[in-house]
Amino acid sequence: MPGQWAGSTRRDTLPPDWAERVAQVKARDRGRCQWPEHGTTCGQPGRDVDHIHGRHNHSLTNLRLLCGWHHDRKSSAEGNATRVRHTNRRPPEPHPGLRPPPEEPPPF
Repeated sequence: MPGQWAGSTRRDTLPPDWAERVAQVKARDRGRCQWPEHGTTCGQPGRDVDHIHGRHNHSLTNLRLLCGWHHDRKSSAEGNATRVRHTNRRPPEPHPGLRPPPEEPPPF
């Protein structure tokens, strides 16, 4: 089964020192998920380094460690928010009382 990164060019956008940044974030966050929950943090063992705002800002202040559960849900929500939804439904017709009156045909 292919991984989530199969066919992705995401790694190409990461800085050359990405592995060092990951190590710094894991050490700073003490290996624990930093997802905010009820005035504290999740605290479960961290698995993934997450970009808080914008996937192209790789500064340490924009990175945090998340457990798999929180990272998967955040990534899914971001993906769903950017997905274009198509529908085959017709647009709803206005109420007959709100329609403009039909145009009268021109006299011949």
